[in-house]
Parts: sequence; structure tokens; C-alpha cells
Amino acid sequence: MTKKAFIFDLDGVIVDTAKYHYLAWQKLAHELGIEFTPEHNEELKGVSRVRSLDIILELGNIQASQEEKDKWLIQKNEDYLSYLVDIDESEILPGVLQVLHHLIDKNQPIALGSASKNAKPILEKTGIIHFFDAIVDGNDVSNAKPDPEVFLQAARKLDVAYENSIVFEDSVAGIQAANIAKMVSIGIGDATTLNEAKYIFKDFTFIDLSFIDSLIN
Repeated sequence: MTKKAFIFDLDGVIVDTAKYHYLAWQKLAHELGIEFTPEHNEELKGVSRVRSLDIILELGNIQASQEEKDKWLIQKNEDYLSYLVDIDESEILPGVLQVLHHLIDKNQPIALGSASKNAKPILEKTGIIHFFDAIVDGNDVSNAKPDPEVFLQAARKLDVAYENSIVFEDSVAGIQAANIAKMVSIGIGDATTLNEAKYIFKDFTFIDLSFIDSLIN
């Protein structure tokens, strides 16, 4: 049996923390006089914090110095972290634990591949960090998705060939990154938005364990 690697994005895939990013960005945008809607927020999925701020500033046609940007980035992260203080296992999205347990039972290596710089504390607070054989997050990479760096690093850490790696993602940029890396891309979310993925499921409750077995074998 060929060794496979199962690589998961974090926000919006494993845990429901994407809403806290939205609230933090919305708060900053409001303070800057910029309208920031859920539709705008879709553009930030899978994107680095720095690029996300640039997108928001472009929405408001705001020019800013690097000093101002650095201040706003710190402010956004502090607001985001304040929302995370009380998170627990209830933030884990439905169906995720069943899949993680099944992969462990099948002795499959599991990695996290996320743009988040807060990935480890989130995994610790939700009590699932022990599932992951490797964690690659925003502290480890210099290139944001759709650059596949985060997934390539994860596969290398698991010592699995790129073409034998499977990626679960909820963002267009993440799906594109997986495809560029020649990995199997599985979209979690809206089928229209994630139409570049090889497989798409509304959420993990729609994934039958026989499908996971088909990926392993």
C-alpha cells in the first residue's frame, strides 16, 4: 500500500475560527471607514494577513505607510486573539473528528497546512493537536497560497511524495495551491466557488469513510 499524506487547512476546514477573522477585519475596516461585507471576506480566504490588509485598503482606496500597516496588522491580530480566548472543542466543525480518528486507525500520516500564525494555540485549545504528525503554518512559510509552499513543506515533513498527498481546503487559493503541487484537492464548502477542486463536499458530514478508504488504497 502506497503511503499517503492527508493535509488539512485550519480555518473553515477543521475549526470554525474563520468567523473571528471576519469580525476582526470588519472591526478594522469600520474604523477606517471602509464597508467590509461577507462577500468581500471571501477574497481573504487562504490569503496572508499582509495581503488581506492590502485588499481591504484597496476596497477603501486608502494609501498607507508601512508604519500604519504594521500598526493595523498588530491591532487586527490582537482583536482576533481576543475572540479566541474562550474557544474549545465546540469550535471543531461537524464530521472532522470522525475523519481524523479514521485516519489514525488506518495509520495514515496527518499534517496541518495553514496560513494562520496562530495554528498551534488553536489546535491546543480545541484539544486536537495530538492528531497531527506535522504542522506547517504562517510562521514557517514565506509565500502565501496559491503558492503551494505550505503543502509542499507538509508533505516533506511527512516524507510522502507530493502526488500521494491529499489536501482539504475551503478557499480557492488553497485549492489552486494543491493543484499546482499535483496533490489531490478536496474542497470543503460551496461547489460553485471551489469548482477547481477534484472532489467537493459541503462539509465533513458529507464525507463517507469509504471515500477516505478509496483515497488510501
